[in-house]
Amino acid sequence: MITTLCFDFGNTRKKVAVFHDSEIKEAVTLPDDASETIHALVKEHKPQKSVLSSVIDHNPHAEEILAVAGKFHKLSHQTKLAFSTPVGKPDTIGADRLALSAAAVHYYPEKNNLVIGLGTCITYNFINKYNEFLGGIISPGMEMRLKAMNYYTAKLPLLKPKSDVPLIGYDTNTNILAGAVLGMAKEIDGFIDAYRARYRNFNVLLTGGDITYLAPHLKNKIFADPDLLFKGLYAISEVNNP
Repeated sequence: MITTLCFDFGNTRKKVAVFHDSEIKEAVTLPDDASETIHALVKEHKPQKSVLSSVIDHNPHAEEILAVAGKFHKLSHQTKLAFSTPVGKPDTIGADRLALSAAAVHYYPEKNNLVIGLGTCITYNFINKYNEFLGGIISPGMEMRLKAMNYYTAKLPLLKPKSDVPLIGYDTNTNILAGAVLGMAKEIDGFIDAYRARYRNFNVLLTGGDITYLAPHLKNKIFADPDLLFKGLYAISEVNNP
């Protein structure tokens, strides 16, 4: 059995998933990326391989610790991928978007895949049936929308998202939540409809922490998988850490 640690350092959370061979065993949120935290993970799981997707300025010593523990790969525009990136500036593609695209190609080959990642921002990532990442869309995520309404007004409160929101808000809180949650759902459905009108053999994948709030309000058929990014990281590790 080969143990692989797949790290995802995002703008909001730092997470890691533990794979035993190709099966994900657990995924946890890390308190930080301090050297002590990474050392503790290595000591507990004794990985033979590790891979890191980071969109932040993380602790550089984390990479050194993982490289000593076993085969290590950090996602970049130089990573070996199962798809091509014929876009204007491939070196600017976020590591998280590369991982999501890798998962789509690995698990849903020969399809036009739209992968929607619900993070600090919503990323729409389109990979065609020829395994070409063509780009997509970036828009504000749930927390960003709620914080913006609070920050840019004098009296609107800062709220936590919830899935049970009314179409017609009956007070300030429900008006805000309906705008954020239903607004995102309508946006996502609208973009899915636009892509589907242009492409056949079309597949939609949804992942990220806000799935539970949005899934009940989406009219389009989607494949929701909270571990999709980790699965993409594992697929990338298998290519780059043979």
